[in-house]
Order: sequence, then C-alpha cells, then structure tokens
Amino acid sequence: MAHLKVLYGFHTITTRLRHSPLSIKEILYDPTRRDRRMQNFLHTAKSYSVRLISADNMRMSGLAGTKQHQGVVARAMDLPLAKNLDELLKTLLEPALLLILDRITDPNNLGACLRVADAAGVQAVIAPRDHTAGLNPITLKVASGATETVPYIMVTNLARSLRELKEAGIWVIGTVTNAQRSLYATPLDGPVALVMGSEGGGIRRLTRETCDDLIHIPMMGSVDCLNVSVASGVCLFEALRQRTKH
Repeated sequence: MAHLKVLYGFHTITTRLRHSPLSIKEILYDPTRRDRRMQNFLHTAKSYSVRLISADNMRMSGLAGTKQHQGVVARAMDLPLAKNLDELLKTLLEPALLLILDRITDPNNLGACLRVADAAGVQAVIAPRDHTAGLNPITLKVASGATETVPYIMVTNLARSLRELKEAGIWVIGTVTNAQRSLYATPLDGPVALVMGSEGGGIRRLTRETCDDLIHIPMMGSVDCLNVSVASGVCLFEALRQRTKH
C-alpha cells in the first residue's frame, strides 16, 4: 500500500491539487468555516473529484501536528523525488521554496538542515558536489526521515545552477552578516531560493555575486553568527509565515 503523508493549509493542498490531483486520497475540512476562501477551496477540490470529509478542529490538528492548518488537511501519496536540477524545474510546485547550502561539510548540520527544510515545506535542498557532506548514516539519522521527502540535489557548478534557477523565475537570496536588508523586511512569499553558507566562511564570493539579493538575520546578542541549521530554520519559517497568513 502506498505511503500517505499529511498536507495542510490552503496553498499547500491547492498546489498539490493542481499539480497531481490523483495523488490526493481525501481532504478533511472544517464545516464551520464558511468564508470565501474556504468556499473557493472546496469548489476547486470538487472540480478534481477529490473525496471531502467534514472534521472537527481537534481531529485535523492531530493529523497535521499543528493548529495552524487553516481548516483543511489532506492525506496524499508521496510524489517521486527529483534526482537532478532539470527534473526539479520540470516538476517544481509554485511558488518555489528552495534551500541552497554552500559548502556545508558537517553531516550533522546537513541532516539538521534537511529536517528543518522538510518541516518548512521546502521542495528541494541543493548543494555543490565538492566540499559538501553527503547522505551518509550520520546525515540520515539526524535528518529523521527528511531524506525520504525532500530531494537533496548535488550539482557540479553551484553558480551555474543558481543562474538556471533565476532563469526559471526564482529569486535567489543569499544570507550574509553585513547585508543591509533584514530578513524581516524581505518579501518571501513568491518563488525564492535561500542560500546559506558555512559558519566559518559563509557563502563564497561567486555564489554571493550570483544572488539577486542579500539579507541578514537581525542579531541582538553577543554572538556574531548562528549554526547553519538554526539560521536555515529562521529564514525558512519566516518564508512559511508569509505564505500561510490568513
């Protein structure tokens, strides 16, 4: 029997409906929510002949693992993971949310980044093939299953791959400590790829020069940088917050 995963939120489920409606087995919805957004969503779901089940908030929160499900939760089959950049761009769900890791060599950090990427709904993690941790047993253990849901795509030339993403309409945003623009003043609700560098050297010069924009995470304490998985989580969940506002 095919493994079913749980999707929640209007945008996430609507995107899956439009991309692969047959992969959705059923949608649970809150019948007490009668606003226009819910009505439009139900109309879209019915147009794809997806099974709809009315459910209370407690049941949906239990399935989603969060109360922030917006009143819609779906059970869906896993989709095949992209194996390279070409496959990713052909099957990319919009608006794209990608995580780019520039020379992260610690498998613990890579595993943690994959885990937070899965939690934030990232569609792929991309890294250069050289000087980068691979999917070894340490990475797999720390990722806690995220490698089964998030494609980890290693590329030969990161700068060239970033240019391909830009040509596909994805805004590439690098994170550096001395950037003028703050993370919280940056629109992240469109197609974006967030670039994170190593704790020691940050993102490389060529990677930095290829980015469309550079941002920083505001820091209020005495430390001057965050662990890359923590920084990835801060940035990705700010993007998620902007994308899931009511």
